[in-house]
Amino acid sequence: MQDILIIAHFTQVPGEIGNGRFHYIAENIDKEKSSVEVVTTSFSHRTKSRRIITNEQLNSISYKLTILQEPGYKKNVSIKRFYSHYIMGKSLKRYFEKRKKPDVIYCSVPSLDVARIAANYAKKQGVRFIIDIQDLWPEAFKMVFNIPLISDILFYPMKKQANYIYSNADEIIAVSQTYADRALSVNNKCKEAHSVYLGTELAYFDKLVKENILLNKPKDEIWVAYIGTLGHSYDLYSVIDALAILKDNGISNVKFIVMGDGPLRSKFENHANEKGIYTEFTGRLEYNKMIGILKSCDIAVNPIKAGSAGSIINKVGDYAAAGLPVLNTQESNEYKELVEYYRVGFNCKNGCSLDLYEKLLDLINDKNLREDMGRNNRELAEDLFNRGKTYRKISNLLGESIS
Repeated sequence: MQDILIIAHFTQVPGEIGNGRFHYIAENIDKEKSSVEVVTTSFSHRTKSRRIITNEQLNSISYKLTILQEPGYKKNVSIKRFYSHYIMGKSLKRYFEKRKKPDVIYCSVPSLDVARIAANYAKKQGVRFIIDIQDLWPEAFKMVFNIPLISDILFYPMKKQANYIYSNADEIIAVSQTYADRALSVNNKCKEAHSVYLGTELAYFDKLVKENILLNKPKDEIWVAYIGTLGHSYDLYSVIDALAILKDNGISNVKFIVMGDGPLRSKFENHANEKGIYTEFTGRLEYNKMIGILKSCDIAVNPIKAGSAGSIINKVGDYAAAGLPVLNTQESNEYKELVEYYRVGFNCKNGCSLDLYEKLLDLINDKNLREDMGRNNRELAEDLFNRGKTYRKISNLLGESIS
């Protein structure tokens, strides 16, 4: 029996809100052929709080779950966060000292501290090391703290650490081809790197839609949806300004529904109130409730700020599964090309509320166009975001089949 060790610093555990990639994989590997253990942290990055794992939660899963100690932090970009990751890496190192050698280590990246400890162990012990890149560090931090030359010097140790992890991987998986190519550029062991989008299980998604679809939406309203973090990478200001232009031109039946939470929530809410926009900020929702609202919407927005290191992010998979046309401001060429190739919506000028307004108006005025682009986005989901199909590539690399 093969022993698969999954190390996922930022993941959901049973009972937590989310649609976790690593939980899905661990749960669906054939346990008659492989033993599976997931190692994660005692600190929830999403809620910034301590995890309390009950026996009921542990009994609800088919794999072993190991929780390692991490002190935690309050802000995503802070010295405390980097220290917390350092301690989590130390906890993993101690755990390796008492655990029997696995056959495969499948490790999410970031965090870099944890992935570096895993890379060191795999290298010394001759264990097959597979990485799965969820985000690019330090590139993501440079968006928040970007001072020419100073940022390069400050983040150089982090870049060196990332290169070490990437270069030691026996297989490279990433949530986008952009990320996969970044790792492959410093790796001499792999001939190719594998892009597997985060995606969702479409059968499960459709089941949640049936169970949670809203029945009381006013027929004369158009709902514009945003789901995700309300943080520095996301340009909801431009969306609100575009909606304000709509209102100024006599269109008042458009509702902006914002599902999620984050450090800039109050600022976004205040801006919407100042502009007199018809909005609803729901806060963070359980996944099933979020899906029910999302499916009831007419248009989705993916408003990513300029300079973001993000590529194919979680929300665009949910938008695709829901079959919604998308207004996209993200600069990622990979996603822009998908938008154009599948004709799922419009790519808009980054930071330009007037361009957003004009393309939003096109969708509002043409129901057939909305429906056509929505169907195209669902087709994109079937092709590239359906975990039941796309995650087979991961299971093949693990040397196991997902049941």
